[in-house]
Amino acid sequence: MLSTRRTAGSRALVVGVALAGGAILTGAFAAPSLADEGNGRGGHGHDAEAKHVLLISVDGLHQKDLDTYVHAHPTSAMASLTRQGTDYSNAVTPVPSDSFPGMVAQVTGGNPGTTGVYYDDTYNRALLPAGTTDCATAKPGAEVAYTEAADKNQNSIDAGQGLSGLPASILSLTGNAASLLNPAALPVDPATCKPVFPHQYLNVNTVFEVAKHAGLRTAWSDKHPAYDILNGPSGTGIDDLFTPEINSIASAPFIGDWTKDNAATQQYDSYKVAAVLNEIDGKDHSGSTAASVPAIFGMNFQTVSTAQKLPTSDGLTGGYLADGKTPGALLNKALGFVDASLAKFTAELKKTGHDRDTTIILSAKHGQSPTDPAALKRIDDGPIIAGLNAAWAAAHPGSGALVAFSTDDDIMQLWLAQHTQAAADFAKQYLATHTGSGTTYTKAPVTVGASGLTTIYAGAGVAKYFGASATDARIPDILGIAQTGVVYTGGTSKIAEHGGASADDRNVPIVVATPDARHAKRIEAPVETTQIAPTILAQLGLDPRALRAVRIEGTKALPSDR
Repeated sequence: MLSTRRTAGSRALVVGVALAGGAILTGAFAAPSLADEGNGRGGHGHDAEAKHVLLISVDGLHQKDLDTYVHAHPTSAMASLTRQGTDYSNAVTPVPSDSFPGMVAQVTGGNPGTTGVYYDDTYNRALLPAGTTDCATAKPGAEVAYTEAADKNQNSIDAGQGLSGLPASILSLTGNAASLLNPAALPVDPATCKPVFPHQYLNVNTVFEVAKHAGLRTAWSDKHPAYDILNGPSGTGIDDLFTPEINSIASAPFIGDWTKDNAATQQYDSYKVAAVLNEIDGKDHSGSTAASVPAIFGMNFQTVSTAQKLPTSDGLTGGYLADGKTPGALLNKALGFVDASLAKFTAELKKTGHDRDTTIILSAKHGQSPTDPAALKRIDDGPIIAGLNAAWAAAHPGSGALVAFSTDDDIMQLWLAQHTQAAADFAKQYLATHTGSGTTYTKAPVTVGASGLTTIYAGAGVAKYFGASATDARIPDILGIAQTGVVYTGGTSKIAEHGGASADDRNVPIVVATPDARHAKRIEAPVETTQIAPTILAQLGLDPRALRAVRIEGTKALPSDR
């Protein structure tokens, strides 16, 4: 079960104005200060020499992928990072292992029960639907879609800014990601009758805000403008937030969005690589304006993730070989692209002299499951939810559909129209006693028991799992932990997904390469990606306790063997 380490009365540490559903609109946080032993700094907080932290998230990357690649490519950039840094080989992400809670964890130090972020597309029982203008009579309950759906124009890589010459001109994209969001597509706060932007939805502050409070510059590059959430409740944590839309229509010769062809994903990721290189060189992401090198900056890669999920692309087979460990041809190519990009970063740091004052942290927002092709079971969740609604209607005539909203990848989260323990128990019983059907990796028909789930939490059980209050308007009524290999999809276009609680979903690498590191270390003690946040601040000589989530959960910096 997920450990959140929240203690009684800890919410008293959160200062601010509460938004419906628990978000913090504004709030002061403790002023950063130089940390010491008594501040719970520990580990990589000792003898910090870094002026900059470059954080890299390779979405989908497993610890075993790193180990395999380094073994096969001992002169690679990844191998170099492990040789000069600390490799935490038993690291896990939060649950759900989705991009949004995964990235939020790395920059806040908190799990979903603390941050209030359970997925990028969820439901909130206290907010009003997007576009609501008559807030006095509107019924609460709204989808919270902090995805491409929130863009001004989700079909364009500039998300609607209106740049000419795309995609070649994409580096001219604004660094103010919030300005690319469509207010009419955002949920509405009933107290103010105003749209709730992603940064307003976050319950706790971020490392970017702490750094800004200390007078330092910050930057980040990610896949949707909705990553405005990383700005934190202040809305101003990141000076330069570069967010080209990955789910926009890709340029010719590609068909569909940038995730449908791995070569397209590599082209998309290359724009963010260029942005980071510009920032290393003392410019903004566009390369057109001089700026100090950020104290905290970095990007996420999508290339490995799409190579794991696509059955085939560019004439190559996606995913892993039959042993479930060895990357197939497409994935191996994707790993090579990421490694070459990392080599560009390290070379540019050395060229500018910033290799002597920059800590590099390599990790992932999430893994991907399954890695064993034979374990794949693609289960259509549509009939499962339809059956649950039909069963509820039969037992409660005139009551309408039970499921108000669902998020199902390789996890099942259901928000029910009736937020009661009785309704949640009904749903749990149905799911536990019904089968699901779909296809295997070879497209052969397959059925699974218990709707493809191993464990089902309902009502108060969900709140306990997340360490949240049962009255939290954000938490799902049903949390279903999927059987290993189950991916909820109605088609055959995916061979893996993320979001779940399996080892393939959660066991990601954390490598911390500090400027003063002289030899490789490997620490096998269990750690969490939430520990990246206090480690970042400790490396910069800032107090990790300035993070609300660190104070609430007691999150420690990553340990060291010094």
